[in-house]
Amino acid sequence: MKLTAKQLVRAEIAAISAYPVHDAAGCIKLDAMENPWPLPLALRRELADTLAEVAINRYPDPHGDGLKDQIKRVFSIPAEAEVLLGNGSDELITLIAQALARPGAKLLALEPSFVMYKLNALFSGLDYVGVPLKPDFTLDLPAALAAIAEQQPAVVFVSYPNNPTGPRFGRDEVEAICDAAPGLVVIDEAYQAFSSDSCMDLAGRLPNVIVMRTLSKLGLAGIRLGYAAGAADWIAELDKIRPPYNVNVLTQATARFALRHIEVFNQQAERLRAERRRVDDALRGIAALDVFPSEANFITVRAPDADALHQHLKERRILIKKLHGSHPLLDNCLRFTIGAPQENDALLDALHSYFAKP
Repeated sequence: MKLTAKQLVRAEIAAISAYPVHDAAGCIKLDAMENPWPLPLALRRELADTLAEVAINRYPDPHGDGLKDQIKRVFSIPAEAEVLLGNGSDELITLIAQALARPGAKLLALEPSFVMYKLNALFSGLDYVGVPLKPDFTLDLPAALAAIAEQQPAVVFVSYPNNPTGPRFGRDEVEAICDAAPGLVVIDEAYQAFSSDSCMDLAGRLPNVIVMRTLSKLGLAGIRLGYAAGAADWIAELDKIRPPYNVNVLTQATARFALRHIEVFNQQAERLRAERRRVDDALRGIAALDVFPSEANFITVRAPDADALHQHLKERRILIKKLHGSHPLLDNCLRFTIGAPQENDALLDALHSYFAKP
């Protein structure tokens, strides 16, 4: 008798569901923290010409060395830091978890935070330790330091600013975690383009710190490129388990092209920061909503009835992220990506119509 998939797959994997990605056809898409603007037409044409010359019959540069040098220069990565490229930052999280998955090793994360930290602990066989944030989503530093001292984790993940809640923890708090951690600390700066601070200066300077970023939020979600910067010995160990051709030729060529035009993406990020301020002001004018501060390209709110409001927005063909049910601290919470002005106006109109109902 042949064994079924359910019989052969690890029980903890069989018990979970795949990461949900909803069909966005015909909808205003404010659920995935994407940049709403495409490349300007002239740059699209130039990029098309560039990609037409790429040798897609050949394997990509296995190390992406020229691209890594460009990333270090454009994003002011310290000279003493080495860089590792990933197929999105998701792959980098996977590589870190795989590299550290000794029996009994622990991955510690603040929560609620990016779901892939916990999932990669599960996938790789690491013991997961979650340290709850305070109810206002600020960091409970004494609790975090106590958990680090007790659990002695192999790796601590810190989302800076934090997804899905929005706030950025204090720089001194993050440095205290780095000082206390016996192992690796990964500072995930996926939303750095929208934040007032960065810990990139720690990369290569603190021996147990890796700073991880992605180009997705900046406006290149479709090419799936992330990078990690840190001490040479850590990057060398992670590079051993990185698939040799993990970043394809079209992604590398597109990234090199985009970084030559980084001012376009920086301008778009500034527009999104301005829109975030406008949307935040408008949301705070709706008395029924509890609005949390954000240094990312989204805003998280708590509503009286998240399920009902989520359904109302779906009926208006507006996709947002329902966080309710994913963690006790996210009770009745929803997350709104900051979109283009007309998309944000549609969201605000739908919210006002909902709360105006008798």
